[in-house]
Amino acid sequence: MEDIADELNQKEDHSKDIAEKAVKNPQLISILLNLISSDVARIKFRSIKVLNIISGKNPEILYPRVDFFIELLDTGNKVIMWNAMDILANLSAVDSQEKIEYIFEKFYGLLSDESMITAGHVVDNSWKIARAKPEYQKKITGNLLELENIPRDQECRSILLGKAILSFDKYFDEIQDKEEVISLVKRQLDSPRNATKVKAEQFLKKHSG
Repeated sequence: MEDIADELNQKEDHSKDIAEKAVKNPQLISILLNLISSDVARIKFRSIKVLNIISGKNPEILYPRVDFFIELLDTGNKVIMWNAMDILANLSAVDSQEKIEYIFEKFYGLLSDESMITAGHVVDNSWKIARAKPEYQKKITGNLLELENIPRDQECRSILLGKAILSFDKYFDEIQDKEEVISLVKRQLDSPRNATKVKAEQFLKKHSG
């Protein structure tokens, strides 16, 4: 454990290299999970970062530990929670135990979290879950469509809607409520945030005949 901890604690970030090692040597996974509890911030955050990288490329390796990541949704540390959200979305691709069903309401309840970054992680990851779990696509789309009505200041709402447009783009062909999505995106042509307006223009050019 000390060798990995030392490597994680280096000034230079070797997270990708450590992730590759862990994929080849699954015993390192247990060490990385334990190091999330480290008192050293760099070790703690690099550990969850490495696990996040692994979940994106080799989700099947981490899926046996899915309950561990579900518990991290209740951690008091936002950075750990955000990474856990990313990891759980990645694990949805191999979710043989239907854990997404168990956490779905909690996960999408975070759209109303006081932290816009937390809500942003829900939106950013929605396309992954929608693709992996077609049976939840309608509910996912409905939650994203409601972003216009969630109480937030205009700037935060515009940022989240821009993220929603990017997420819709990645599973639009499979969306049932295409007209509602197109309508929402068209309304963002008047967004006070230029970046969101540009995303809307690009989306409509691609998806609206």
